[in-house]
Amino acid sequence: MAAPHAAFFFYIWGIVEDQLAALQSEVKNRATAARSLEELEALRTDILGRKGGRLSNIMSGVGKIPKADRAEFGRRANEAKTRIEAILDDAQARLSDADLQSQLEKRYDVTFPGTPPRLGSIHILRRTLDDVADFFRSRGFAIVMGPEVETEYFNFEAMNIPADHPSRDAMDTFYLARENGPKGPLPQGPLPQDPLLQDPLLQDPLLQDPLLQTSSAPLLRTHTSPMQVRAMLEYQPPIAVLIPGKTYRRDALDARHTFNFHQFEGLQVDRGITFGHLKGFVSDLCRHLYGKTRRTRFRPSYFQFTEPSAEVDVSCPVCDGSGCRTCGGAGWLEMGGSGMVHPKVLRTAGYDPEAYTGWAFGLGIERIAMVRHGIDDIRLFTENDPAFLEQFA
Repeated sequence: MAAPHAAFFFYIWGIVEDQLAALQSEVKNRATAARSLEELEALRTDILGRKGGRLSNIMSGVGKIPKADRAEFGRRANEAKTRIEAILDDAQARLSDADLQSQLEKRYDVTFPGTPPRLGSIHILRRTLDDVADFFRSRGFAIVMGPEVETEYFNFEAMNIPADHPSRDAMDTFYLARENGPKGPLPQGPLPQDPLLQDPLLQDPLLQDPLLQTSSAPLLRTHTSPMQVRAMLEYQPPIAVLIPGKTYRRDALDARHTFNFHQFEGLQVDRGITFGHLKGFVSDLCRHLYGKTRRTRFRPSYFQFTEPSAEVDVSCPVCDGSGCRTCGGAGWLEMGGSGMVHPKVLRTAGYDPEAYTGWAFGLGIERIAMVRHGIDDIRLFTENDPAFLEQFA
Protein backbone atom coordinates (compact mmCIF):
# COMPACT_ATOMS: atom_id res chain seq x y z
CA MET A 1 0.00 0.00 0.00
CA ALA A 2 3.01 2.26 0.46
CA ALA A 3 3.76 2.47 -3.24
CA PRO A 4 0.33 3.87 -4.26
CA HIS A 5 0.53 6.49 -1.47
CA ALA A 6 4.00 7.55 -2.61
CA ALA A 7 2.90 7.71 -6.23
CA PHE A 8 -0.09 9.84 -5.26
CA PHE A 9 2.10 12.21 -3.22
CA PHE A 10 4.60 12.75 -6.04
CA TYR A 11 1.75 13.24 -8.48
CA ILE A 12 0.11 15.91 -6.34
CA TRP A 13 3.43 17.51 -5.39
CA GLY A 14 4.46 17.66 -9.06
CA ILE A 15 1.37 19.72 -9.81
CA VAL A 16 1.90 21.96 -6.76
CA GLU A 17 5.60 22.39 -7.48
CA ASP A 18 4.83 23.54 -11.00
CA GLN A 19 2.35 26.05 -9.61
CA LEU A 20 4.87 27.36 -7.05
CA ALA A 21 7.61 27.68 -9.66
CA ALA A 22 5.27 29.61 -11.97
CA LEU A 23 4.17 31.82 -9.07
CA GLN A 24 7.77 32.60 -8.06
CA SER A 25 8.61 33.51 -11.64
CA GLU A 26 5.58 35.78 -11.88
CA VAL A 27 6.42 37.46 -8.56
CA LYS A 28 10.00 38.09 -9.66
CA ASN A 29 8.89 39.66 -12.95
CA ARG A 30 6.20 41.84 -11.38
CA ALA A 31 8.46 42.92 -8.49
CA THR A 32 11.17 43.93 -10.94
CA ALA A 33 8.66 45.92 -12.96
CA ALA A 34 7.10 47.66 -9.92
CA ARG A 35 7.69 51.42 -9.90
CA SER A 36 6.22 52.35 -6.52
CA LEU A 37 5.88 50.97 -3.01
CA GLU A 38 2.10 51.06 -3.38
CA GLU A 39 2.28 48.85 -6.45
CA LEU A 40 4.61 46.45 -4.65
CA GLU A 41 2.30 46.29 -1.62
CA ALA A 42 -0.61 45.40 -3.91
CA LEU A 43 1.51 42.54 -5.30
CA ARG A 44 2.37 41.34 -1.80
CA THR A 45 -1.30 41.27 -0.86
CA ASP A 46 -2.23 39.42 -4.06
CA ILE A 47 0.35 36.71 -3.46
CA LEU A 48 0.69 36.42 0.33
CA GLY A 49 -2.66 37.68 1.56
CA ARG A 50 -4.18 35.45 4.24
CA LYS A 51 -7.57 35.58 2.62
CA GLY A 52 -7.58 35.13 -1.14
CA GLY A 53 -3.79 35.16 -1.51
CA ARG A 54 -2.68 32.97 -4.38
CA LEU A 55 0.04 31.24 -2.37
CA SER A 56 -2.43 30.61 0.42
CA ASN A 57 -4.79 28.99 -2.07
CA ILE A 58 -2.06 26.64 -3.27
CA MET A 59 -1.00 25.71 0.25
CA SER A 60 -4.61 24.95 1.16
CA GLY A 61 -4.16 21.77 -0.91
CA VAL A 62 -2.42 20.15 2.03
CA GLY A 63 -5.77 18.53 2.84
CA LYS A 64 -5.37 16.32 -0.22
CA ILE A 65 -2.03 14.93 0.97
CA PRO A 66 -1.89 11.81 3.19
CA LYS A 67 -1.15 12.70 6.82
CA ALA A 68 2.22 10.93 6.70
CA ASP A 69 3.37 13.20 3.88
CA ARG A 70 1.94 16.53 4.99
CA ALA A 71 5.08 17.56 6.91
CA GLU A 72 7.20 17.26 3.76
CA PHE A 73 4.57 19.11 1.77
CA GLY A 74 4.51 21.91 4.34
CA ARG A 75 8.31 22.16 4.39
CA ARG A 76 8.56 22.57 0.64
CA ALA A 77 5.66 25.02 0.52
CA ASN A 78 7.24 27.17 3.26
CA GLU A 79 10.54 27.21 1.40
CA ALA A 80 8.68 28.55 -1.62
CA LYS A 81 7.00 31.19 0.55
CA THR A 82 10.39 32.25 1.98
CA ARG A 83 11.83 32.69 -1.53
CA ILE A 84 8.82 34.78 -2.59
CA GLU A 85 9.10 36.99 0.52
CA ALA A 86 12.80 37.49 -0.19
CA ILE A 87 12.00 38.62 -3.74
CA LEU A 88 9.44 41.10 -2.41
CA ASP A 89 11.76 42.38 0.34
CA ASP A 90 14.54 42.98 -2.18
CA ALA A 91 12.17 44.90 -4.41
CA GLN A 92 10.95 46.95 -1.44
CA ALA A 93 14.51 47.87 -0.48
CA ARG A 94 15.22 48.88 -4.08
CA LEU A 95 12.15 51.11 -4.28
CA SER A 96 12.76 52.65 -0.85
CA ASP A 97 16.34 53.54 -1.82
CA ALA A 98 15.13 55.03 -5.08
CA ASP A 99 12.51 57.11 -3.29
CA LEU A 100 15.07 58.38 -0.78
CA GLN A 101 17.50 59.24 -3.56
CA SER A 102 14.74 61.13 -5.37
CA GLN A 103 14.02 63.17 -2.25
CA LEU A 104 17.71 63.93 -1.75
CA GLU A 105 18.08 65.14 -5.30
CA LYS A 106 15.34 67.77 -4.88
CA ARG A 107 16.47 71.36 -4.50
CA TYR A 108 14.66 73.88 -2.26
CA ASP A 109 14.89 77.66 -2.12
CA VAL A 110 15.56 78.15 1.58
CA THR A 111 15.14 81.93 1.17
CA PHE A 112 11.50 81.54 0.11
CA PRO A 113 9.03 82.52 2.88
CA GLY A 114 7.59 79.54 4.69
CA THR A 115 3.94 78.86 5.45
CA PRO A 116 3.04 80.86 8.58
CA PRO A 117 1.68 78.74 11.44
CA ARG A 118 -1.97 79.12 12.38
CA LEU A 119 -1.95 80.34 15.94
CA GLY A 120 -4.87 80.31 18.33
CA SER A 121 -6.17 83.44 20.01
CA ILE A 122 -8.31 84.48 22.94
CA HIS A 123 -12.02 84.08 22.18
CA ILE A 124 -13.89 87.30 21.54
CA LEU A 125 -16.19 86.70 24.53
CA ARG A 126 -13.20 86.25 26.85
CA ARG A 127 -11.59 89.38 25.48
CA THR A 128 -14.80 91.31 26.12
CA LEU A 129 -14.99 89.97 29.67
CA ASP A 130 -11.33 90.86 30.27
CA ASP A 131 -12.08 94.41 29.18
CA VAL A 132 -14.98 94.59 31.63
CA ALA A 133 -12.86 93.09 34.41
CA ASP A 134 -10.09 95.65 33.82
CA PHE A 135 -12.64 98.44 34.21
CA PHE A 136 -13.92 97.07 37.52
CA ARG A 137 -10.41 96.35 38.85
CA SER A 138 -9.34 99.92 38.12
CA ARG A 139 -12.11 101.07 40.44
CA GLY A 140 -11.20 98.79 43.32
CA PHE A 141 -13.72 95.99 42.75
CA ALA A 142 -12.90 92.38 43.62
CA ILE A 143 -13.82 89.57 41.21
CA VAL A 144 -15.68 86.61 42.69
CA MET A 145 -16.95 83.45 41.01
CA GLY A 146 -19.89 81.27 41.95
CA PRO A 147 -21.26 77.78 41.21
CA GLU A 148 -23.19 77.18 38.00
CA VAL A 149 -25.21 74.47 39.77
CA GLU A 150 -27.31 76.38 42.29
CA THR A 151 -30.11 75.72 44.76
CA GLU A 152 -33.60 77.15 44.52
CA TYR A 153 -32.85 79.13 47.63
CA PHE A 154 -29.95 81.15 46.26
CA ASN A 155 -31.34 81.41 42.74
CA PHE A 156 -34.85 82.52 43.74
CA GLU A 157 -35.79 82.86 47.40
CA ALA A 158 -32.71 84.74 48.54
CA MET A 159 -33.27 87.13 45.61
CA ASN A 160 -36.84 87.86 46.74
CA ILE A 161 -38.40 85.87 43.87
CA PRO A 162 -41.65 84.31 45.16
CA ALA A 163 -42.61 80.67 44.73
CA ASP A 164 -45.32 81.46 42.18
CA HIS A 165 -43.06 83.46 39.88
CA PRO A 166 -43.09 82.16 36.25
CA SER A 167 -39.29 81.91 36.10
CA ARG A 168 -39.39 79.13 38.71
CA ASP A 169 -41.41 76.89 36.44
CA ALA A 170 -39.66 73.90 34.89
CA MET A 171 -40.50 75.34 31.47
CA ASP A 172 -38.10 78.24 32.09
CA THR A 173 -35.40 76.74 34.34
CA PHE A 174 -33.11 73.74 33.92
CA TYR A 175 -33.77 71.68 37.04
CA LEU A 176 -31.44 68.77 37.80
CA ALA A 177 -32.29 65.34 39.18
CA ARG A 178 -31.94 65.14 42.95
CA GLU A 179 -31.44 62.17 45.25
CA ASN A 180 -34.59 60.08 45.75
CA GLY A 181 -36.71 62.34 43.63
CA PRO A 182 -37.54 63.61 40.13
CA LYS A 183 -36.42 66.81 38.46
CA GLY A 184 -38.26 70.06 39.16
CA PRO A 185 -39.00 72.44 42.00
CA LEU A 186 -39.35 71.06 45.50
CA PRO A 187 -42.46 71.68 47.60
CA GLN A 188 -42.30 74.90 49.57
CA GLY A 189 -41.52 74.78 53.28
CA PRO A 190 -38.71 73.81 55.65
CA LEU A 191 -36.61 70.83 54.62
CA PRO A 192 -34.03 70.42 57.39
CA GLN A 193 -33.35 66.80 56.41
CA ASP A 194 -33.07 67.47 52.67
CA PRO A 195 -30.44 64.95 51.40
CA LEU A 196 -29.38 67.49 48.78
CA LEU A 197 -27.60 69.44 51.48
CA GLN A 198 -25.23 66.46 51.77
CA ASP A 199 -24.65 66.28 48.02
CA PRO A 200 -20.87 66.64 47.34
CA LEU A 201 -21.74 68.70 44.25
CA LEU A 202 -23.22 71.39 46.45
CA GLN A 203 -21.00 71.23 49.51
CA ASP A 204 -20.59 74.83 50.56
CA PRO A 205 -20.24 76.33 54.04
CA LEU A 206 -22.93 78.83 53.13
CA LEU A 207 -25.46 76.02 52.75
CA GLN A 208 -25.26 75.34 56.48
CA ASP A 209 -26.72 78.75 57.34
CA PRO A 210 -30.12 78.35 59.10
CA LEU A 211 -31.57 80.84 56.64
CA LEU A 212 -31.00 78.32 53.86
CA GLN A 213 -32.95 75.42 55.33
CA THR A 214 -35.76 75.78 52.81
CA SER A 215 -36.48 74.35 49.40
CA SER A 216 -33.20 73.55 47.66
CA ALA A 217 -33.78 71.71 44.40
CA PRO A 218 -30.62 71.76 42.28
CA LEU A 219 -30.74 73.73 39.06
CA LEU A 220 -28.53 75.51 36.53
CA ARG A 221 -28.50 79.13 37.62
CA THR A 222 -30.62 81.45 35.52
CA HIS A 223 -28.58 84.56 36.39
CA THR A 224 -25.41 85.54 38.24
CA SER A 225 -27.46 87.35 40.93
CA PRO A 226 -27.29 84.45 43.46
CA MET A 227 -23.68 85.42 44.07
CA GLN A 228 -24.87 88.74 45.49
CA VAL A 229 -26.21 86.97 48.57
CA ARG A 230 -23.33 84.47 48.65
CA ALA A 231 -20.79 87.30 48.59
CA MET A 232 -22.59 89.32 51.26
CA LEU A 233 -22.88 86.25 53.50
CA GLU A 234 -19.13 85.76 53.15
CA TYR A 235 -17.97 89.36 53.56
CA GLN A 236 -19.03 92.19 55.86
CA PRO A 237 -19.81 95.61 54.36
CA PRO A 238 -18.53 97.62 52.64
CA ILE A 239 -18.40 95.35 49.61
CA ALA A 240 -17.71 96.00 45.90
CA VAL A 241 -17.55 92.97 43.61
CA LEU A 242 -17.75 91.95 39.97
CA ILE A 243 -19.45 88.57 39.40
CA PRO A 244 -18.95 87.06 35.92
CA GLY A 245 -20.13 83.62 34.80
CA LYS A 246 -22.29 81.37 32.66
CA THR A 247 -26.06 81.28 33.01
CA TYR A 248 -28.72 78.94 31.62
CA ARG A 249 -32.33 79.40 30.56
CA ARG A 250 -34.83 77.39 28.53
CA ASP A 251 -34.78 79.76 25.55
CA ALA A 252 -35.25 78.65 21.95
CA LEU A 253 -32.04 78.97 19.94
CA ASP A 254 -32.14 81.76 17.36
CA ALA A 255 -30.08 84.74 16.24
CA ARG A 256 -30.78 86.64 19.46
CA HIS A 257 -31.35 83.95 22.09
CA THR A 258 -29.54 80.90 23.41
CA PHE A 259 -29.93 78.52 26.33
CA ASN A 260 -26.39 79.19 27.61
CA PHE A 261 -24.92 82.67 27.78
CA HIS A 262 -22.56 84.82 29.87
CA GLN A 263 -23.41 87.59 32.29
CA PHE A 264 -21.59 89.79 34.73
CA GLU A 265 -23.03 91.32 37.86
CA GLY A 266 -21.82 94.46 39.57
CA LEU A 267 -22.57 94.96 43.29
CA GLN A 268 -21.60 97.70 45.73
CA VAL A 269 -22.95 98.00 49.27
CA ASP A 270 -21.91 100.62 51.82
CA ARG A 271 -23.30 103.40 53.96
CA GLY A 272 -24.80 106.22 51.93
CA ILE A 273 -24.90 104.52 48.52
CA THR A 274 -27.52 106.16 46.25
CA PHE A 275 -29.05 105.67 42.83
CA GLY A 276 -26.81 108.49 41.64
CA HIS A 277 -23.75 106.33 42.31
CA LEU A 278 -25.30 103.59 40.17
CA LYS A 279 -26.01 105.95 37.27
CA GLY A 280 -22.52 107.40 37.36
CA PHE A 281 -20.83 104.00 37.45
CA VAL A 282 -22.92 102.41 34.67
CA SER A 283 -22.63 105.48 32.45
CA ASP A 284 -18.86 105.42 32.87
CA LEU A 285 -18.80 101.69 32.03
CA CYS A 286 -20.84 102.22 28.84
CA ARG A 287 -18.48 104.99 27.69
CA HIS A 288 -15.56 102.65 28.36
CA LEU A 289 -17.15 99.84 26.33
CA TYR A 290 -18.71 101.78 23.44
CA GLY A 291 -16.85 105.07 23.22
CA LYS A 292 -16.65 108.35 25.08
CA THR A 293 -19.53 109.90 23.12
CA ARG A 294 -22.06 107.26 24.20
CA ARG A 295 -25.07 108.41 26.20
CA THR A 296 -27.05 106.31 28.67
CA ARG A 297 -30.61 106.44 29.91
CA PHE A 298 -32.40 104.66 32.73
CA ARG A 299 -36.01 103.58 32.14
CA PRO A 300 -38.16 102.68 35.17
CA SER A 301 -38.66 98.93 35.42
CA TYR A 302 -39.32 96.20 37.96
CA PHE A 303 -37.11 93.43 39.31
CA GLN A 304 -37.82 91.44 42.45
CA PHE A 305 -34.34 91.95 43.87
CA THR A 306 -33.97 95.71 43.35
CA GLU A 307 -36.08 98.70 44.42
CA PRO A 308 -36.19 101.07 42.61
CA SER A 309 -35.31 99.28 39.36
CA ALA A 310 -34.34 100.50 35.91
CA GLU A 311 -33.47 99.20 32.46
CA VAL A 312 -30.18 100.55 31.12
CA ASP A 313 -30.06 101.77 27.49
CA VAL A 314 -27.07 103.12 25.57
CA SER A 315 -27.21 105.35 22.52
CA CYS A 316 -26.66 103.32 19.34
CA PRO A 317 -22.96 103.39 18.40
CA VAL A 318 -23.86 102.89 14.72
CA CYS A 319 -26.25 105.82 14.17
CA ASP A 320 -25.47 107.83 17.33
CA GLY A 321 -29.15 107.93 18.28
CA SER A 322 -30.65 108.95 14.93
CA GLY A 323 -32.17 105.51 14.26
CA CYS A 324 -30.90 102.66 12.13
CA ARG A 325 -31.32 98.95 11.45
CA THR A 326 -29.09 97.97 14.36
CA CYS A 327 -31.26 99.74 16.96
CA GLY A 328 -34.53 99.15 15.14
CA GLY A 329 -34.96 102.86 14.50
CA ALA A 330 -35.14 103.68 18.22
CA GLY A 331 -31.69 105.21 18.51
CA TRP A 332 -31.08 103.25 21.74
CA LEU A 333 -29.94 99.73 22.56
CA GLU A 334 -31.14 97.90 25.68
CA MET A 335 -28.17 96.65 27.72
CA GLY A 336 -29.54 95.16 30.96
CA GLY A 337 -31.22 95.68 34.30
CA SER A 338 -30.15 97.65 37.34
CA GLY A 339 -31.40 99.10 40.60
CA MET A 340 -30.88 99.54 44.31
CA VAL A 341 -30.52 96.27 46.21
CA HIS A 342 -33.87 95.34 47.74
CA PRO A 343 -33.97 95.62 51.57
CA LYS A 344 -35.17 92.01 51.78
CA VAL A 345 -32.07 90.83 49.90
CA LEU A 346 -29.84 92.82 52.24
CA ARG A 347 -31.64 91.43 55.27
CA THR A 348 -31.32 87.84 53.93
CA ALA A 349 -27.57 88.35 53.66
CA GLY A 350 -27.35 89.62 57.23
CA TYR A 351 -26.95 93.32 56.34
CA ASP A 352 -28.98 95.97 58.12
CA PRO A 353 -30.98 97.80 55.39
CA GLU A 354 -31.43 100.76 57.75
CA ALA A 355 -27.66 101.24 57.86
CA TYR A 356 -26.51 100.03 54.44
CA THR A 357 -27.70 100.55 50.88
CA GLY A 358 -26.30 99.26 47.64
CA TRP A 359 -26.72 99.09 43.89
CA ALA A 360 -26.53 96.15 41.51
CA PHE A 361 -26.75 95.71 37.76
CA GLY A 362 -26.28 92.88 35.28
CA LEU A 363 -25.27 92.92 31.62
CA GLY A 364 -24.75 90.21 29.00
CA ILE A 365 -21.26 89.61 27.61
CA GLU A 366 -22.62 88.37 24.26
CA ARG A 367 -24.78 91.47 23.85
CA ILE A 368 -21.83 93.77 24.51
CA ALA A 369 -19.65 91.92 21.98
CA MET A 370 -22.42 91.95 19.38
CA VAL A 371 -22.89 95.71 19.66
CA ARG A 372 -19.17 96.52 19.72
CA HIS A 373 -18.31 94.38 16.69
CA GLY A 374 -21.48 94.51 14.62
CA ILE A 375 -22.30 90.80 15.06
CA ASP A 376 -25.92 89.95 14.18
CA ASP A 377 -26.14 86.29 15.26
CA ILE A 378 -25.37 85.09 18.80
CA ARG A 379 -24.85 81.53 17.52
CA LEU A 380 -21.58 82.56 15.87
CA PHE A 381 -19.91 82.70 19.29
CA THR A 382 -20.28 78.95 19.84
CA GLU A 383 -20.11 77.49 16.31
CA ASN A 384 -16.28 77.62 16.33
CA ASP A 385 -16.06 78.76 12.71
CA PRO A 386 -12.40 79.74 12.07
CA ALA A 387 -13.49 82.29 9.46
CA PHE A 388 -15.43 84.12 12.19
CA LEU A 389 -12.99 83.70 15.08
CA GLU A 390 -9.92 84.77 13.06
CA GLN A 391 -11.46 88.22 12.55
CA PHE A 392 -10.81 88.93 16.23
CA ALA A 393 -7.39 87.26 16.54
